[in-house]
Amino acid sequence: MSQPLLDALQYYGAAAATFAALIVSLNLGERWTGWAFVIFVTSSLALIAWGFLQSDSEGIGWQNIALLGINCVGVYRHLIRKKPGDVAAAQE
Repeated sequence: MSQPLLDALQYYGAAAATFAALIVSLNLGERWTGWAFVIFVTSSLALIAWGFLQSDSEGIGWQNIALLGINCVGVYRHLIRKKPGDVAAAQE
């Protein structure tokens, strides 16, 4: 694998996770948090690829497989799931 591609995956993953964490920490609301989790998903995907393509970095790959699952739960909870109050409001 080319070193520039590996570097791009590594630095994108780190920068995206940092940006997403900033959005979550600002507590801007449900939608913003949901989109932060989408960014976390892209970060995890980049770091999974980097972790398994870069020699001696499998630990980061495995960690991000677990984080990908957690981040998908965040996307579901904040962007996809309908809350009981939302369903009642939509029926009116």
